Amino acid sequence: MTTTHNKRLLWQLPFLTLLIIGTVLIIRQQHSMPYQKCSGTIFGTTYHITYQYDHDLQPEIEAKMLEVDNALSMFNKKSLISLVNNNQPVQLNDMFVEVFQLAQQVSDDTDGAFDITVAPLVNAWGFGFKNEQMPDAHAVDSLKAIIGYKKVQLDGRRIKKSDPRMMLDCSAIAKGYGTDVVARLLADRGITNYMVEIGGEVVTHGISEKRVPWKIGVTKPTDDPLGAGNELQTVLNLTDKAMATSGNYRNFYYKGNRKYAHTINPKTGYPVQHNILSATVLTNRCVRADAYATAFMVMGFEGARQVLERNPDLMAYIIYDDKGETKVWYSPSLQDKIAK
Repeated sequence: MTTTHNKRLLWQLPFLTLLIIGTVLIIRQQHSMPYQKCSGTIFGTTYHITYQYDHDLQPEIEAKMLEVDNALSMFNKKSLISLVNNNQPVQLNDMFVEVFQLAQQVSDDTDGAFDITVAPLVNAWGFGFKNEQMPDAHAVDSLKAIIGYKKVQLDGRRIKKSDPRMMLDCSAIAKGYGTDVVARLLADRGITNYMVEIGGEVVTHGISEKRVPWKIGVTKPTDDPLGAGNELQTVLNLTDKAMATSGNYRNFYYKGNRKYAHTINPKTGYPVQHNILSATVLTNRCVRADAYATAFMVMGFEGARQVLERNPDLMAYIIYDDKGETKVWYSPSLQDKIAK
C-alpha cells in the first residue's frame, strides 16, 4: 500500500509543479500587462474607460457606443427613437427592444415614477432638445394627456402609441445601458480588470492598476450648472458593481425666486419639489441603476426606501436636505463599500 501511494505521489508531483509554475506566470503576466485608457464624448457627455489589456480597443469601444446612440439618442435625427417619435415605420433592433422592456419593468415597479414618455413635458419645461417657454397649468394638463408608459407598447419589433403625439425619451436610461454595453464588450475579450464611466454612470470589475478595488466618488450636490465642481461627498470601493447617480444640481434654472430642476414628475407634470438632492444607486447592471436613480428623484425619500425594500439587489446612497442641513442616508449593505 505504501509503495503504491508513493508512486501516485511521484506521478502527481510534475502536475502540481506545472500548476504552480502556471499560476505564477499568470500572476506575473497580470502584473506586467498594461492598463489602457481612453476618453472622449458620446451621448452629449464625456466618457472615461480604463482596462487591463495588451492593446488599444478604443475603435471597437466607440463603435459599440455609436450603436447605442443610433438606437436611443433623441439628438440623432436618424436614430431609431427619433424615427419612432416622428411616427415613421421602423423595425427596432435588439438594443432598443431590451431597453424598452427594462424601462417598462422599472415603470411598473415604481408606479410610473420612471416613464420614458415624459419627453413632451421635459421639452415644455425647457430641459429637452426644444427650448420652450415655461408652460402654464393648462399647457401642463394638455401634455399630461399624452404622457404615460402604459399608453405605448411593443408589438413585435414596432412601437404602438395610443396617440401619435407621444414621444419616447431614453436619456435617463441610455447612458447606463451604454456603460453596460461597453463593459460587456470588455468582458467578451476576456478582460477582468476594467472601469467604464459614461457621463457619471459606472461599471467596474476586478481591480485598478494600483491593485486595489476601484474607488468611485459620489459628487457633493451643490448647484453647479457648468459641471466644473468636483467636490466629493464620499468615495465608494466599487468592485464588480454598476453605479448611477441622478440629481438636480446640474440641469436647472431659476425663475423669480424658485428653482426649476430637470427631473419631471410624470404624474403631476411639474419639476419635482422635494428634499432629495441626489440619488446614487448600485446594482449589477448600470441600466437598472440609471433608471432607478431617476425614479428615486421623482418618488422622494420614503418612496425610494419602499422600492429598495422589495429589490434586494439595489443599494442606494441618498443625499437630502433636512431643513437647510445636508444629510445622508444609505443602504446598510453599502456600509462596507464606503472608503475610510
